[in-house]
Amino acid sequence: MSIHVVLVHPEIHWNTGNAGRTCLATGATLHLIEPLGFSLNEREVKRAGLDYWEHVDLRVWKDWETFETELPALGEPWFFSTKGTQTFWDAPLGETDGTVLVFGRETGGLPPALHTTYADRFVTMPMYSPAIRSLNLSTSVAIGVYEVLRRQRDHQ
Repeated sequence: MSIHVVLVHPEIHWNTGNAGRTCLATGATLHLIEPLGFSLNEREVKRAGLDYWEHVDLRVWKDWETFETELPALGEPWFFSTKGTQTFWDAPLGETDGTVLVFGRETGGLPPALHTTYADRFVTMPMYSPAIRSLNLSTSVAIGVYEVLRRQRDHQ
């Protein structure tokens, strides 16, 4: 069962580096959808991924449309957003051969067109304090990936 993590227009290099490290630790593939808010050659991305960055299964896509043509072959997509209509606990994450976890950019989330096209595939993470708008991107990636792994383990 494959897991794919997709970062759509990520802006902060250390979040991407940390997400890459999580992907490597869990056997997930990291997909980055351009434009990126940084260069992949930046020292900070590699520092966040430590010396593991070269081992990350990384795929970079020039835009969402190009990636979207490959999406059906990767698995069932789930879009993480504070605007999701169901919690990720209630969604059937990881119940298919491939699971694709899609996350938006740090300052604006996922593009409005994706909210329209994939409205029934949007999930959210509960946040009980009104003082917080969202979780850190790399934290959200780790929570999502490990939830899929937990469910896959429970169904073995």
